[in-house]
Amino acid sequence: MLKKNLVVLSGAGMSAESGIATFRDSGGLWDKYPVEQVATPEGYHRNPKLVLDFYNQRRSELAGVQPNRGHELLAELEKDFNITIITQNVDNLHERAGSSHIIHLHGVLTKACSTNNPNDPRYIKELKETDKIELGDLAGDGSQLRPYIVWFGEAVPEIDTALPYVQKADVFVIIGTSMNVYPAAGLLHYVREGTPIYLIDPKQVAVNNKSLNHIQLGASEGVKRLIQLLSE
Repeated sequence: MLKKNLVVLSGAGMSAESGIATFRDSGGLWDKYPVEQVATPEGYHRNPKLVLDFYNQRRSELAGVQPNRGHELLAELEKDFNITIITQNVDNLHERAGSSHIIHLHGVLTKACSTNNPNDPRYIKELKETDKIELGDLAGDGSQLRPYIVWFGEAVPEIDTALPYVQKADVFVIIGTSMNVYPAAGLLHYVREGTPIYLIDPKQVAVNNKSLNHIQLGASEGVKRLIQLLSE
């Protein structure tokens, strides 16, 4: 029997249980570091050392956290479904939990790229959690290495990679995202009519979709409940 296509859109709430600070919540990273300073091309060009240090710190924090049960359960679901995870998160917890098909919309902390050609695969370099990008570290094209992160105001090329999977989804699941950040939030509009949609989030999320099933739990308990519902 052919496996159904289950597509997951995950956000910061997916990794919050693992101890990774969210950006938007009260006390989140945006409260401590203004977006303009550390998450825009302008901030990077104004003070590249501050930005490199910010992402070096985020990367080093990955060494001290583990995937939570929600990450693990999604990986285990590959036995029964063709799973595609489209994540807004820049951590590597989905990979470490064992998921095999992950699309990182906003980049990933464990990669560096060229400042001049950030999306040129020839200049994208894998990093360990303990690695740092320093001023003077150069990409293959001779420009400064920078974090492989999509900053505000930059194009999101992986959205084009994600779209065909969303359009073919038999089940669409949203976990731990405010659905405020575009173009990621717009993916919901490409889900075929009649496809079951599940939202896993302990809080209310403003999503205008009548067929949405809201599982009002955190990531781990929510994915456990999702598996129960899918097996009914």
